[in-house]
Amino acid sequence: MLSVNPIKLNLEIISIGIIWLFHVSGIIGILYGNSDWFISATPLNLSINFILLLLNCNGHKLFFPMVIIGFLTGMITEILGVQWGWIFGDYQYLDALGYKVLGVPVLIGVNWALLAVITGAIAQQFYENIIMRIIIGVALMLFLDLLIEPIAPMLDFWVFEGGEAPLQNYIGWAAVAFFLQFIFHFFKISVEGWFPHQLYLLQIIFFTVLLIKQTTIGL
Repeated sequence: MLSVNPIKLNLEIISIGIIWLFHVSGIIGILYGNSDWFISATPLNLSINFILLLLNCNGHKLFFPMVIIGFLTGMITEILGVQWGWIFGDYQYLDALGYKVLGVPVLIGVNWALLAVITGAIAQQFYENIIMRIIIGVALMLFLDLLIEPIAPMLDFWVFEGGEAPLQNYIGWAAVAFFLQFIFHFFKISVEGWFPHQLYLLQIIFFTVLLIKQTTIGL
């Protein structure tokens, strides 16, 4: 019979409650309250998500190296994009995501690491085959980007030259996601619990609601 660590279980339950509270509050605040204030709180929300991810998902010995690889990969590829238009196309980051290094918010590197882990954790539960796991992980990451791109300028996240994200952006996203998913699944990094699933679900809900609002009445 499997034993369950009550401390870890309680931490997971509390953590899931916190991210639901923040995301639902953010949705309500942006839709019906002071949208500028809630958008400005994005760095706080992302930081809390990341800290809770570290607390809940650090059981595997290669978890922290994976987080570091995700962060550095995200920062380097984004800097190449912002400075020279490589990988993702010509774009610039706006101010909502906080402190920048060479034009790229540090939280963007954090977000790449976070997304790589939570999508990898979900993908590992579908198939034993590494190729299928990588494909699912890439698809999950790319799907989230597809939701965010149309509303990113309105949220003061980033803006592409010409206004819309080019095909290059999605190809670049898929390539970087493939690299990160390959690392995650090749080294068989195991993440237990439901926190990654809940966080990914909330990201989908959050940006879907904002996208629907933007396409109907505007943010």
